[in-house]
Formats: sequence, structure tokens, C-alpha cells
Amino acid sequence: MKRFTLTFFTFIISTIIVMAQVDTQDQEQQTGAQGPGLSTPYNAIYTHFEFLQDYNYHPEIAAQPFIQTGMDPQRAQDLAIKLKHIFDGRIIYLDAHEFPTDPNYVDSVSLKNKYVLSKLIPEIYVVKVGNQWKYSNKTIESIDRLYKETYPYGTDKLLTWLPKIGNDKYLGLYIWQLVGMLILVLISFLIHKIFTFLFEKLISRFFVKLGRKKLAKELIIPVAKPTSLFVVFWLLTILVPALQLPINTYYKYIVLGLKAAQAVFATMVFYYLVDLISEYFKRLAEKTETTLDDQLVPLVRKALKTFVVIVGGFYVLASLNVPIIPVLTGLSIGGLAFALAAQDTIKNFFGSFMIFVDKPFQIGDWITTSDIDGTVEEVGFRSTRVRTFRNSVVYVPNGNLADSTVDNHGLRVFRRFYTQIAITYDTPAPLIQIFVDGLRKIVENHPDTRKDNYHVYLNNMADSSLNVMFYIFFKVPDWGEELRARHEVIMQIIELADELGVRFAFNTQTLHMEEFPGKPSMTPVYTETSEDMRNKMLAFLDKQKKEG
Repeated sequence: MKRFTLTFFTFIISTIIVMAQVDTQDQEQQTGAQGPGLSTPYNAIYTHFEFLQDYNYHPEIAAQPFIQTGMDPQRAQDLAIKLKHIFDGRIIYLDAHEFPTDPNYVDSVSLKNKYVLSKLIPEIYVVKVGNQWKYSNKTIESIDRLYKETYPYGTDKLLTWLPKIGNDKYLGLYIWQLVGMLILVLISFLIHKIFTFLFEKLISRFFVKLGRKKLAKELIIPVAKPTSLFVVFWLLTILVPALQLPINTYYKYIVLGLKAAQAVFATMVFYYLVDLISEYFKRLAEKTETTLDDQLVPLVRKALKTFVVIVGGFYVLASLNVPIIPVLTGLSIGGLAFALAAQDTIKNFFGSFMIFVDKPFQIGDWITTSDIDGTVEEVGFRSTRVRTFRNSVVYVPNGNLADSTVDNHGLRVFRRFYTQIAITYDTPAPLIQIFVDGLRKIVENHPDTRKDNYHVYLNNMADSSLNVMFYIFFKVPDWGEELRARHEVIMQIIELADELGVRFAFNTQTLHMEEFPGKPSMTPVYTETSEDMRNKMLAFLDKQKKEG
């Protein structure tokens, strides 16, 4: 930083000295003082500026275009000097060859005898008063205000204080101008030291004590350097005009460079501040139950950084006196053509906006549409990334997703489990009833089933089986827990059937024949009473309850 600042100021000072010497040589080649005149806009403006030059300094003559009826001559001289300082401070170069020489000049816009000195300050113009051209009343009323705007924060006092140091010239510059440049260099180093101390020592240590070491290192300290440089160049753009350096092309580029550098570092400050603000919103998002806002924070950070860069770019162009309106006009026409060519992209952008507003799902939810079935991993500005159950990744345009019917399985409070338990036709009716009662007890005893809404009934007489409808709901958070609960219930059903001797049927055909001699019958024989069967069922449930 020190090396950069020193090199930068060395370049500026050497350039200023060279341009001052060139400016001095040009002045020596000019003719002597010319007589005042107010007969044309050229004469009035030339009289004002020519007689305030170092080689031809006569403020009483330069004040003639300002003198009005009843005005104090000293006030007129003060206005003449201030107006010249305004043009010098704003680096507005006036070309005498462009001044009208027609005594009856008429402005093409207002159709009046009026001439505006520069489009950059439209309130400064001369008008014809009788046979003479003088500065208008509006100009005289605006000079004090423009002077304070050009030299804010009391820097106008430097124009009075600095010349007292010495008016001797050295290397084409006055002694007070050289001293002023030295003071600017010292101020720049001092400001840099102060900001380095504040950010890297005090503020960062404060956050470290709060347990935010990572925040201090990654977010606070990076803001320090661009902030320091921004303040340095901001002060330079304010103080350099007070040095009243010779106005020419070199000086113009130097001041424009200072303003552009100020704009660049201001953009960098806001760019890094976006990270700091995003960190704050990230911590707020972590406190909410939904995960969609966690995904929204990085998207907003990217959007804000893009916005900062765009606005900063226009700020830099404005600092270089580049007309912004033509640039915006060109961008609007190009933007229209781009919008027509990128309709799908814009549709997807608004689709993502609607997803963030409506929140039909969040990160981690299992969703199903007409085309996809999987878990949401990321929601972007253009597309949503979904992990399918084949472990592949599908990128779905947000425009299509916003227009689709989305079945969000992740929002389910209860997860349904429905199946048909097929048992053989040779199962006795009392055993079927006891088996159904046992199934209901399994549902009531399981910790993850819904107790107020389930249905277990002998429901159908199929071709090869008697079907018991088993319709229940699990209250579990995700699919993995649902699979676990299903496994437990199905295992208990199989164990209950095995304990009671209930046989599960399957799609087959059985050919019943007479019993062969010496062969036992394939038809089971049930010798137990209903009471014995019920006791078996209750004993089984007690065993399951103790094991659970």
C-alpha cells in the first residue's frame, strides 16, 4: 500500500511539474494584455478570464462583465475570481475560439441574446444588456452556491490560506502549490494508517473477543483496504482543486483519474459489504425451519453483487464525464433485443421468483411432477436440481416447474401404508376374526402408527385367496423412517400368522383328489377351540409388547 501510494503521487507530482512548465512556456509566447471589451460574448468572456491570469492579473478589469447598477466594485471582483475558481475546480476548459463574435448573437434554443459558457454548468451564461454583454442575474445569484459545491467542507479557505506561504515559482509551480502537494501526500499516508489501525486492530479484535474470528478475518478486514483507498481518493478529489494547478489536458486526466479511482474503490467497498450483509441474513435463515431461505441467501448475494458492479460501472463512467443517458439508451435497446432472444431465461427467472415466494417445497423435500420424481437439492435462478432415486441429477427449468403440478411428499404429516393380506380359503372363520383382531392390535401397539384412522377388515374373496385389507398411516419424518416402520409392522404380521397357523395364499391352482392309501391328507386339521386360538393371539401380543 505504501509503495503504491508513493509511486502514484510521484507520478502525479512529476506530471504536474511537467505540465506546469509547458503551461509557463505557452504563457510566455502569448501576447501582452489586451484592452477590455463587452461588445460581444467573446469580448465579455475573454475580458473576464484573460485579466485573471498570472501573467495578466487585473481583477478590476476582469470584474467589468459582472458590474450592475448599485453593485459594489469589490463584490464584482469577488464574483469574477470565484467564477474562475469554479471553472478551474471543475476542470471545465473553455476554448476562446468557440465564443461568438457576433454582437447580436442569438441562442438557437431560447431565441434570446444569450450564450451559455458550458453545458456542464447551464446556469452560467452571458446576456446582452443594451450594447454590452454581461453575466446574467441568475449567474450572479448562482456563483456563491456553485463555489461552495466546488470547494466543500471549508476547502475554499485553503485558496486564501495556502498562497500566503509563498508566491515564488519553482519548476513552473508556486511554492504554496508544492507545499500543498506535500501535505496531500502526508494526509494520504495518515488516513491509511488510521483506517488500518481501526479495522485491523480495534474492530477485528472486538469481533475476535466476541468469538467471531472467522467473521473478522474473512469479512471485516477485506473491507479495510478499499475503504481506506476510497477515503484517500475522496479527499484528493476535494483538495486537489484547491491547489489551483494549471488547467490543461494533463491536469484534466489526472483529476478524472482521481474521481474514477474513488468510484472504483467505492464499488469495491459495497461489493465486500454484500458479503457482510449476506452473513447476517445467513444466520437469520439458519434459525428458521424451512431450508429454502438458506438457498435464497447465496442467490441474493450474487444478485446484489451483480447490482453493485453494474451501478459501480455507471458511477465510474460518470466520474470520467462519459454521458450516461446515451449508454442507458443503447442498453435499453440492446436489452429489448436480448429479452426477445432470451424469453425462456426470463421465464425461468420469474419462475424461480414464484418458487421463493410461494414456497411449494424446500431443500430436502421429496417431490413428484409429471416428469420427475426425487429429492430437491438446490434451487437456482434458472433451474432446480433434483436428485432422483436412481441417484441421477435432473435440472428442471423453474419456468416449467412453476407451471407444473407439484406433489410435495415432504409436506405429508402421515405416510400411508396400504396392502392386501391374502390368506387361504381353508382358514376357519374364527381364526380369521382372531387374526384380524391381532392385526389391529399390532397397529395400536406400534409407536409410529396413527391410532385414530386405520382400517383392517376382511375385504374381498378373490379367486385364490381371502383378502384382508390392511390400511394404516405412519407418523414419521422421512422416507427412511417410513421404511423402517413398514419393516417392523410386516415382520409382526408374519410372526402373528406363523403363531396362529394362518397360511398366506398366492396365485395358484390346487387340484384336490381323493386321499391315496398311506398318504396323509394335505388339508390342515384344526383341533383347537376358539378360546385356545385367542389365548395364543394374546400371548403373542404380550410377547411382542415386552420385546418392543
